Amino acid sequence: MTNHTVKVSQWYLFHVLFLVLNRCTPHISSWLLCYSGVIAANRITASSPDTDLPTVSGLQKMGVNFTTSNKEATHKSDVLFLAVKPHIIPFVLDEIGPDIEDRHLIVSCAAGVTISSIEKKLLQYRAAPKVMRCMTNTPVVVREGATVYATGSHAEVEDGKLLEQLMASVGFCTEVEEDLIDAVTGLSGSGPAYAFTALDALADGGVKMGLPRRLAVRLGAQALLGAAKMLLDSEQHPGQLKDNVCSPGGATIHALHFLESGGFRSLLINAVEASCIRTRELQFLADQEKISPAAIKKTTLDKVLQQPGVSSTSDATKSSVNLFNNRTGVKK
Repeated sequence: MTNHTVKVSQWYLFHVLFLVLNRCTPHISSWLLCYSGVIAANRITASSPDTDLPTVSGLQKMGVNFTTSNKEATHKSDVLFLAVKPHIIPFVLDEIGPDIEDRHLIVSCAAGVTISSIEKKLLQYRAAPKVMRCMTNTPVVVREGATVYATGSHAEVEDGKLLEQLMASVGFCTEVEEDLIDAVTGLSGSGPAYAFTALDALADGGVKMGLPRRLAVRLGAQALLGAAKMLLDSEQHPGQLKDNVCSPGGATIHALHFLESGGFRSLLINAVEASCIRTRELQFLADQEKISPAAIKKTTLDKVLQQPGVSSTSDATKSSVNLFNNRTGVKK
């Protein structure tokens, strides 16, 4: 077993586990690829009951360890990333809870799932589980991610440094109060999708005006990239940088008038709000400890239902399946 008292900078001594119980989001494997540049690939394990996922072969080609047993992987790991859907979290915690030890740091990447809810679940098995919560985004694949994290009541300062060093290797990372993470999800967590949608529309505009598609996409992407870099490298307000582009009576100010007329700003504000609200709804679903059969790929659900202590409803008209049984007693 790894000695948890090792210095934060000595990454090669840590074994990191990604628990991926349901269908992987596409960038999970990319996280692992980026992290494998900081930690040796053979010190990273991905766990999923579904071996047919397209990401599995990709992980194996990268040299990342793969297993279908969360419990086995937990025994071998020190830092556990729970990269699963929010409503799967309670089942994962019930599965690995008895195997959590003092050395383990549990990091939840699930949208909306609070640290306190995870700690409450793990307290059935261990007196002081070390839990942290983070929210990142897909640009980690190019080491330009935006990540925030919050620390649980039992996690130590060294644990925060450990997580921040790992996440900072793939972009910007900072600690925040946990009550801000839902808003972060709506802004930077979902933000890349807003940017891609805007870029797609910009490219369509270029094509409409005669540009080849490939060139239109490249120019639009470069414009967004350059604008972001200008903002990050300066101390100017984005409004000022916008004004710097607009000459009196010029083409840009006329274009901005069209954006304002279409409610461009309001749409973005509403999008961030909608994502944040949905994140809070996902926490509610996780608290219910129920999984809708339609929400999980059937092959995965079948494997979940085969686990000891898990039962499905016998009435086919039931709308959900209760997968979690509360357990008592704290593992000493």
